Amino acid sequence: MNAALHYTVEAFDTSRPKLMGRHAAGEGFLRGYARHAAADALLCYTRTEKEFAHFESRVAAFAGKPRPCRWIAPGDGEGLRQAGCLFYPAPTLGELAWQRRHGSARSHSLCGITHTTASEGVMDGLGNMLVAPFQPWDAVICTSTAVKATIEHVHARWGAYLDEKFGGNARTPVQLPVIPLGVECDDFAPSPKTDEARNELRKRLSIAKDDVAVLFMGRLSYHAKAHPLPMYLGLEQAAKRTGKRIHLIQAGWFANDSIKHGFVHGAKVFCPSVKAVFLDGRDPEIRKYIWFAADIFASLSDNIQETFGLTPVEAMAAGLPVVVSDWNGYRDNVRDGAEGILVPSFMPPPGAGAELADRWVSGLDDYDHYIGHTSQCVGVDVGAAAAAFTALVGDAALRRRMGEAGRTRARTKYDWRVIVAAYQALWDDLARRREKDAEIAPRAADAPGYPLREDPFAVFASYPSLAIGPEIEVAALPGASEAELDRMQSARMNQFAAGRMAPGPEIKAMLSRIVAEGPLPVGSLLKGMPPHQRVLVLRSLGWLGKMGLVTFAGLKPKTE
Repeated sequence: MNAALHYTVEAFDTSRPKLMGRHAAGEGFLRGYARHAAADALLCYTRTEKEFAHFESRVAAFAGKPRPCRWIAPGDGEGLRQAGCLFYPAPTLGELAWQRRHGSARSHSLCGITHTTASEGVMDGLGNMLVAPFQPWDAVICTSTAVKATIEHVHARWGAYLDEKFGGNARTPVQLPVIPLGVECDDFAPSPKTDEARNELRKRLSIAKDDVAVLFMGRLSYHAKAHPLPMYLGLEQAAKRTGKRIHLIQAGWFANDSIKHGFVHGAKVFCPSVKAVFLDGRDPEIRKYIWFAADIFASLSDNIQETFGLTPVEAMAAGLPVVVSDWNGYRDNVRDGAEGILVPSFMPPPGAGAELADRWVSGLDDYDHYIGHTSQCVGVDVGAAAAAFTALVGDAALRRRMGEAGRTRARTKYDWRVIVAAYQALWDDLARRREKDAEIAPRAADAPGYPLREDPFAVFASYPSLAIGPEIEVAALPGASEAELDRMQSARMNQFAAGRMAPGPEIKAMLSRIVAEGPLPVGSLLKGMPPHQRVLVLRSLGWLGKMGLVTFAGLKPKTE
């Protein structure tokens, strides 16, 4: 089973100044899917043919050859039904569930995936999973067990509130499978090219043969990603204990000069014995080859924005031992003492952060300050970090053993061949649920697909003096003619909604009939028409009235 990929360039592209983890994860998925999906054709759901062409070109580039692709445009219900599933690269599926409700809830499944879960939009989206018309054949992929626990906590709290307010049993039927992010392990496999890259980079960075290089790869942000202090302090102690020359390579990007100054100044103050090097991690060559210059990878994340931790998995694929915090998804990916070392983390208990959330909700703090203030209360054990770095810096055999274990784990558990197969197995399961699950209550014929986005002529029915119903008589105004209609249609300001009206020749024929036979009931113009054509005629009658070509019996101001 395959899915139509809900494609926007932004969600699957890393060539941007403000590079975020979700961009790297999205591009990695598209590359892995293009290479490894078992499919006759890759399905793309996107708004424009231009975006579809972009999708086709990127699929060909990633796969190394053209692959058949098919475009599914918004509104193409039959295309989605044939696809069976729509994959959206975020967990916020509510709008897509409401769109589906305009047709059949069984037409296709919806499948999303988590990245950060801390932001306002995502939290609202998680809450919407208890309200929007989701079904048991929908899923949100959780990239770690910690993320799944977070979502279940949010659902339990929100569900309890809804139960208290409305009664009942507010629960979501959405499946929450745990499937990790993936890496293309072949890209990190040892080769003469990687050996050459290691030699060239270490020479450029003045890293001697017996020196030890420690790599951090990722966004450089002490308030929104990982505070560098425990890494700096731990490496300083390791340098003093082992007597080894340590180089710390931090490859990433800074959001502003203030944050850059914090990192550069902090390295000088807190790890003066370590040579600190900063590289632009947005550079494709750096992202591709910097792994091979290093001996150890470190990422002591302490931020609630983190959910999975892709870079430690990439480091394992490159054969590097890893030192990571025992934090959310990191603990799923790295087994302490096997592929690397987990450094304990700590935070205050529930109840100690209500004020932080209240300040965010009230607008006293923006999102950056909310997560920054929270992260300042989260810590990573500096003593344990120092011990981990000391052990690895001082023991090349341990580095090799953990590095090889990491390479094996990455290939067997996180390679895109494995992950894409897991996605397709999930989509198969969702298809079986669509076919076999109990019947769902049908939507009432007059019920809107999305009550908060209903037919504007229903929502605002109290606004006009009169509604153009079948019983209302329509008559031509003096001067109404085909020539006058042509004159009105020649003005752009009168034609920008032409695509939502009856075709031009049909409007002309309708006006000619009204001129010749009117006044006549609107119902006579609708007689024998299918529902979709009736609404076009009713909208077109409103337009003819707007143009001053027809009028309607009973038009008079409403009075109290």
